[in-house]
Amino acid sequence: MPVTFRPCVLIPCYNHGAMMAKVLARLAPFGLPCLVVDDGSDDRTRQELERLAAEQPQVTLIRLAQNAGKGAAVINGLQACSRAGYTHAVQVDADGQHAIEDIPKMLALAERHPDALISGQPIYDDSIPRSRLYGRWITHVWVWIETLSLQLKDSMCGFRVYPVAPTLRLAARAPLGRRMDFDTEVMVRLYWQGHTSYFLPTRVTYPLDGLSHFDALKDNVRISLMHTRLFFGMLPRIPSLLFRRRARHWAKQEEVKGLWGMRLMLRVWQLLGRNAFTALLWPVIGVYWLTARPARRASQQWIARVKRQLAQRQMPVPARLNSFFHFMRFGNAMLDKVAGWRGELELNRDVVFAPGAREALDLDAPQGKLLLASHLGDVEACRALAQLDGSKAITALVFNDNAQRFKQIMQEMAPEAGVNLMSVTDIGPETAIAIQQKLDRGEWVAIVGDRIAVTPQRGGDWRVTWSEFMGQPAPFPQGPFILASILRCPVVLIYALRQHDALTIHCEPFADPLLLPRGERQQALQQAVDRYAQRLEHYALQSPLDWFNFFDFWQLPDAKEKE
Repeated sequence: MPVTFRPCVLIPCYNHGAMMAKVLARLAPFGLPCLVVDDGSDDRTRQELERLAAEQPQVTLIRLAQNAGKGAAVINGLQACSRAGYTHAVQVDADGQHAIEDIPKMLALAERHPDALISGQPIYDDSIPRSRLYGRWITHVWVWIETLSLQLKDSMCGFRVYPVAPTLRLAARAPLGRRMDFDTEVMVRLYWQGHTSYFLPTRVTYPLDGLSHFDALKDNVRISLMHTRLFFGMLPRIPSLLFRRRARHWAKQEEVKGLWGMRLMLRVWQLLGRNAFTALLWPVIGVYWLTARPARRASQQWIARVKRQLAQRQMPVPARLNSFFHFMRFGNAMLDKVAGWRGELELNRDVVFAPGAREALDLDAPQGKLLLASHLGDVEACRALAQLDGSKAITALVFNDNAQRFKQIMQEMAPEAGVNLMSVTDIGPETAIAIQQKLDRGEWVAIVGDRIAVTPQRGGDWRVTWSEFMGQPAPFPQGPFILASILRCPVVLIYALRQHDALTIHCEPFADPLLLPRGERQQALQQAVDRYAQRLEHYALQSPLDWFNFFDFWQLPDAKEKE
C-alpha cells in the first residue's frame, strides 16, 4: 500500500535568531508544519526561537544542548519528522538566502520521485563571494569522480527535500559528516544506495549582513577528509556505479547522462592495459557480487533455471556454473567490449567462427542484411568482422538516447572503434526508411530481439509477443520482427559466445525474407518469435554464463513493479 505523501519544513538554526521571523513569514503561505532545530544557539537566538514557537502553532522547536553542527541538527530533525509521521522534509537554511517560493515545485518533484533527494541547483547573483564559487566547483568535480557520473549537479545547496526514511536508514548504517561536510556526503552516499537526486534551478542570494558559520580552515579540512573517505569508498563500488540499476527491468532504467564510467574504463585501459585491468577484475567483481543483491538474485534464478533445463535434456552441467562466475563472465565481457571499441579483437585469434557461421554471413552477397542479435554473449565481437575481406559497414540499432554521447566518447578516446549507432525510442516509419537506405547500400544493420522498447505505447501496451523460453512464457518485442518483414531483406541470427578461450561467432539464416501475410499476421508473427526464442534457448544452454539480462526476463516492467 503506497505511503501518503506528508511533507514538512526542517530548519537547522545556529545563532540566526534575527532572521527567523522573516523566514517563517515567507513560509507561512504554504501552510506546512515547520520543525526548527536549535543547534545550541546563544541566549538571544534561544529566546527568539521560543517566542516564535509560542506564537506560531505550526512551529515545533527542537533544542540541542550543545552546538553539534549542521549535519547533526538535520539528522535530529529528521528523526523528529519520522516520529511525527512526515515522509519528506524540506530543508531550508535559517539565513534567508534561499528562494523559498520554489518550495511547491520542489515538493511536486518529490511527490513524483518519493525515494529521491530533491535539491536546488543554485542560480547565483553578484552577491556570492568568488572564493565560495570556485570552492563549489572543486567539490562538483570531486563528486562527479566519487559517483562516476555527472548526475549530481550541485551537492552543496542547503535547499533540498529529504526522503525521511531512506536518509535515516543511511545515517544508521554509515557515519556522516556532522558539520559543513554533511550536505555533500549525504547526497553522495544516498546516490550510492540507489537514491538518486533531482535538481530544480533556484535563485540564491547572499545577504550583505549575513552571518556565516563557515570556518575557512577547519571546514576545508573536514571537506577534504570527506572527499578522501568518499573517494576510497567509491573504489570497491566501481562495478555497481558503472552498472547501477541494471537489475531493474532495462526498459525502466534511466540513462546516466555523463557516461563517466565508460570514460573511466577507457582511461584505465589506456594507462594500464588489459592485463592490469583483468587482475583488478576479481576483487572488483567480488565486491559487486556481494553488494548487488537484486542482480545476484536474478543471476541465481537464471542459473537454477538453466540447471533444470539441462537436467530435463540429460545434458552435462558446464564447469563453474554459479552466480559468481556469471558475474565474472559479465566482467570479462566488458573487457571484450572495451577491446572491441579499441579495435584490439583480432579475428582468428580472439574471435573465431563456429562451423557454418562464415557461410551464413555470405560476404559476397551485395544485398544488405538484418543481423538479429540478443543479450546472450557479446555482440561487440562483431567489430572484428571488419577485418574480413569484403566485410560490410555494420550499424547497431539502440533503444536509448545515449547513442550520440556514446559515439562522442568513442571518437574522443577510441577513434579506431568506428562506432555506428542509430538511436531510436520506437520502430516507426522514419526508422524503417533510414534502415532501408543502409540496406540498399549493401550495409548490415544489427538489432536485438530480446529487449522490449524503452516505453510502452499509449494505454500501457508494450507490444510484445509471449513465447516459451527456458520453461516459462516470456515477453519478446514485436518491433524487430515487424521491421524485418517490412524491409524484405535477409535476416541472420548472430551470437558471440565465450567458448574454448575465444569469442565464437555463431550465425544461421533466419528468414529471406521474413513474411507476415496480412490475413495471417498474428499467427506468422507468433511463429517467428517462437523460432527466435527456441534458437535463443538452444545457444543459451550451450553457454549459459553468457546470459547478460540481469533482471526478471519473464515479466513486463509494470508487472514486476507491482509485486
